[in-house]
Amino acid sequence: MKENEIQTKLQQALKQEFGFEDFKPGQAETLTSLVEGHSILAILPTGTGKSLCYQLYGKFTHQRVLIISPLISLMQDQVEQMKYSGISQVVALTSKLTGQERDFVLHNLANYQFIFASPEILQNELIFNQIQRLQIGLLVVDEAHCIAKWGPDFRPDYLILGKIRQLLGQPLTLALTATATPDVEMAIKKQLRFEDDSQVIRYSIDRPNIFLNVEEVESETAKNDRLLELVATIQGPGLIYFSSKKKADEIVEFLSRKTSLRVAAYHADLNLEDRFSIQHQFIENQLDVICATSAFGMGVNKKDIRYVIHYHLPADLESYVQEIGRAGRDGQQSIAILLYVPGDESLQYTMQIDSAPQKNEIDYYYHHPELLKDLQDENHQFLKAFINAQISLPRLESFFTKHRQDKSAALNQMIAYIHTDQCKRQFILDAFKENRTVQHNEKCCQSGPVDVALLGLEKQEQAEPRSTIKMQNYRQVLAELFAQEK
Repeated sequence: MKENEIQTKLQQALKQEFGFEDFKPGQAETLTSLVEGHSILAILPTGTGKSLCYQLYGKFTHQRVLIISPLISLMQDQVEQMKYSGISQVVALTSKLTGQERDFVLHNLANYQFIFASPEILQNELIFNQIQRLQIGLLVVDEAHCIAKWGPDFRPDYLILGKIRQLLGQPLTLALTATATPDVEMAIKKQLRFEDDSQVIRYSIDRPNIFLNVEEVESETAKNDRLLELVATIQGPGLIYFSSKKKADEIVEFLSRKTSLRVAAYHADLNLEDRFSIQHQFIENQLDVICATSAFGMGVNKKDIRYVIHYHLPADLESYVQEIGRAGRDGQQSIAILLYVPGDESLQYTMQIDSAPQKNEIDYYYHHPELLKDLQDENHQFLKAFINAQISLPRLESFFTKHRQDKSAALNQMIAYIHTDQCKRQFILDAFKENRTVQHNEKCCQSGPVDVALLGLEKQEQAEPRSTIKMQNYRQVLAELFAQEK
């Protein structure tokens, strides 16, 4: 088929399968290139429907799609959304399956068109052998920046995806992410062993409907007071990001005590059922504010988040752009506020030191890998994954040294963003090497206290107080969902 013929047929399929009249930016280009047989790295802004690309490709070509995803909650969310939209031949292979469930899925694997799997589960020889027997029409690597980005989003198992792709016969591949600097772009293509005819489709990370604000306050007490003022003033829903699980819990208690807002924490210490419940209640407007670590956000399809506040300094500009991109996916005016106390960077510097094993530790465990067996913290899990991948000691030491240096440089760039007296939107575009000049205006960015009324984001008085909703457990949520479907 010629390119214009492909695009016409894709447009028809979009309407028939999903009921949409038009593609969002980047979707049509990505799908056209895939149909033409090119592997793609698609760097598309948050909220542009990246998952539709592989769903429509599967429907359009009638081929099987294997989606590699970093988070179990993200996979389950995608599976539920696809089933709700009428796509029944979909399954998630995760460590949460019982033995009986896993046996059933593996026995019937050929009946599924869309298969979600974590990179960790693919290292299970039994499961991988079953997948290897299938004809994979499209391999999808979701949140592809996990290949190259050190920190909470980094997944050492993503480093073996190039080998997995090779063992699957180098299938057509779609790597998806919302943010990637040119260096990360090159790392993704290299790790996935993309062919010479592969393509990169990059759209601007700029979200003009999100006002960028940095406000410096003199102390943590002043930060808490200002946070309280903001959540009481700005219309919601809202999302507040933290680097500390403990502080997220503390602010939930603080806001619950000081306001009538319905607030919950979301972080890695919560079990899977609680996280599912909180996500669902937030999406259904049963919660006003989520106090979250970076564990929250991937795949959460809530379009009307009006503000994202960063209580702690983000580790790097890429994380920041990813997280503020949760706001305003409906295209309406929204705001991203970073509250900064001089010295906040010390927490991130400490986390950097703690986030990667030191040279002597690497050497010790490299020669005594059996001692890693029962160590479950993130550092030792990383180290175990690398050692299991049979990476040499010099390469291992070099890898961790380079990432520590990169992490420090990224934090310095984040600090520069805070202190710049130039346009902050332009600063971000320059950092991502976008050759574009921003037309700065009153709805662009600002340092210092912001008047949300000028942005049309001031909270409206309600006729009567809202009742608080008791936190629901996982089973209550599921019961509601099934009742709605009936």
